[in-house]
Amino acid sequence: MGRPKRDIRAAAEESTTPPDQLAASQSVARVAKAEGNSLYTCHLPDQRAVLVELAARFRNTIWIKRGGYVLLDLATPKDQKGKVEGEIVNVVRDEKAWRKQSYWPKEFPRATLEDEEDEDSTVGRMPPSDSEDED
Repeated sequence: MGRPKRDIRAAAEESTTPPDQLAASQSVARVAKAEGNSLYTCHLPDQRAVLVELAARFRNTIWIKRGGYVLLDLATPKDQKGKVEGEIVNVVRDEKAWRKQSYWPKEFPRATLEDEEDEDSTVGRMPPSDSEDED
């Protein structure tokens, strides 16, 4: 039997509204890579990479994409479990509302359409013609 829908909806609703204040150990970070087993590599505003674990209430409920933003609760060095340095306590789903908060880092500028396009990607482009090579 699956999880009750009220649990899924509660987790989704919790991630839509940003908190008013952050605790001293909390920070907004950008997701760099999914490592597997609910572990993610995230970049803090100071460009330091940390390995964090997804909170149990979000597992199999909220999906985190690479380049998305999350709210981390970084553990003190004595509370760390191996290489894991903290926990994802919230997922930024409504980025516009989160950016209005005073604690949003200036190191994470708003992405423009040109920034998102990968110059090396050939998706959606025509292949080079053979006539260009014959000159």
